[in-house]
Parts: sequence; structure tokens; C-alpha cells
Amino acid sequence: MFSDLSNFVKTVRKLGVRHVLLQMLNFASVLASGLMMWKGLGLVTNTESPIVVVLSGSMEPAFYRGDLLFLVNPPNTRYQTGDITVYKIPGQDIPIVHRVLETRDVVKTVDGVVELIPNPNNQLLLTKGDNNPGDDIELYRGLSHLERKHIVGKVRGFLPYVGYVTIAMESARSEFRERAKKLTILQNDFPQLKYAVLGGLGLLALIQRE
Repeated sequence: MFSDLSNFVKTVRKLGVRHVLLQMLNFASVLASGLMMWKGLGLVTNTESPIVVVLSGSMEPAFYRGDLLFLVNPPNTRYQTGDITVYKIPGQDIPIVHRVLETRDVVKTVDGVVELIPNPNNQLLLTKGDNNPGDDIELYRGLSHLERKHIVGKVRGFLPYVGYVTIAMESARSEFRERAKKLTILQNDFPQLKYAVLGGLGLLALIQRE
């Protein structure tokens, strides 16, 4: 660990503090620009996630794992049977990409009279994966149908296999989390390691001042 820290300090000195800071600013600028583009695209498409990646084979042969999907969620527009939607149930971490199998209007009973509410924003949906034997009711966590508030958007276009980059990044992030957990345990068991890390950060601060 100390050798890695020493190599890092030597690299910083070799490149120059200004050069390192400039690279960090450029990286931060790229991240900020990407975030602004993402937020702007979300406003235009009326969805919190205008781009998603297919993570399973439940929609084959229409879409395959790693395909990048572009979504829209137009307000006051009814979803039709056959539309490919992305939905997310509360408590469910990963959105699901499946096709609309059935649509219904919300039913309200007033004084014993059943009335339909043909408002697109109150529409009920039943979905199914093209490659699955049955519908998605078991995935709805007790609901009989999806409500429009569960819909992230519907697919308007896609790029095949481009999303494999994000799948690889997610795998790397999961591995990093596992290593971070081990490091936390190690720091708790060996407080000297924690002090060494703090000392290294202090040394880096002194070098930057120079």
C-alpha cells in the first residue's frame, strides 16, 4: 500500500500539480455536461430514465441483453397493446422492459353505478416478456395491473449491444463495493491502516501546496 502511495506521489510530482488539477477539472466538466444532457433529455421525453439497458433475455428476439433503449413517456397519450414499455414497481431496484399485453380503464363505482374513467393518465396495463411463458402479475407485488405512475416510458428506438459497456461498469462497481466492505472491516480491525490513509492524504495536501 505504501509503495502504491509513493508511486502516486511521484507521478503527481512528475506531471505537475497544475496538470493533475487541470485533468481533474476536465473530468468534472465532462461529468457535469453529461448530467445536464441527461436532465435535458429527461425533460424533453417526459421520463426520469430516457435511456436504459436490457439486462436479461426476457424480450428476445425483439431485444437482447446489452441493447440500449431510448424511451419516451408522452403525457395524455394512451398506451396500446403491443407497445414495449419499461416499468418500475416501488421496492424494485431494476426497471423491467416488457410488452403491453392488455390495457384497461380505471373503473369507479358511484351510487352503485359502474363508471369508466377514460383518462390516459389513469390507464391500467398488463405486461409480458416476449420470451416468457406467462404475464407479469407475479412481478407486480400484489397489484393486478400496472398503473401509469409505474411506467417509466415506452421504447422508441434502440442500439444493439451498445449497453454492454454499462453492464461491465456495473459489474466493476459491484466488485468495488465488495472490496470496500472488506477494506472497512480491515480498517476497523487495524486502526493503524486508517491512520496511514489519513497520513497519506495529509502528505498529498502538502505536496499540492508546494
